[in-house]
Amino acid sequence: MSESTTAPPSEPVCTGPLPSAAQGGPVSHGLSRVARLHRIAAGRLLKDVGLFPGQEFLMMCLWDCGPVRQSELIKAMGLDPSTVTKMLQRLEQSGHVRRSPDPADRRAVLVEATEEARGLRADVADVWTGLEGYTLAGLTPDERGELARLLAKVERNLCVEMADCPELGATRPERPGRTGTPG
Repeated sequence: MSESTTAPPSEPVCTGPLPSAAQGGPVSHGLSRVARLHRIAAGRLLKDVGLFPGQEFLMMCLWDCGPVRQSELIKAMGLDPSTVTKMLQRLEQSGHVRRSPDPADRRAVLVEATEEARGLRADVADVWTGLEGYTLAGLTPDERGELARLLAKVERNLCVEMADCPELGATRPERPGRTGTPG
């Protein structure tokens, strides 16, 4: 099949038939495939603006929150501290973030977007707009709304299962773009 429009909705277009070990989870397998392809597509677009996948979420957090403690940024990202530290090192080397001692607690480190990175904000917004466009190409406005609603429900299910929801008292702040709204 050369075009996705000719494939039945439940049949993968790029990867062939469902692996036997995934027979009990065809939707989960599909979500994994879509997430992988989406990340690859985002990576290609982000490369054009000088970022690696994931770095844009860190930058979105800084743009929206202003200077934050590195420990809070690690919590907000929901990633391993070493991953966020490596991300910050790369972003600092490229001139997008600045780290400095927190004046309120010299043991803590504040992270903030540089003036140069503030100009990058529009580029990242354009990347996400473009990614949205070709990710959802061919879907009607109603289908787009339904997909967003269903994904919010799936996210909520996973959030509750992982005990990672603000409603459950977790300390993880909302990432930009996450509504956290039950569907």
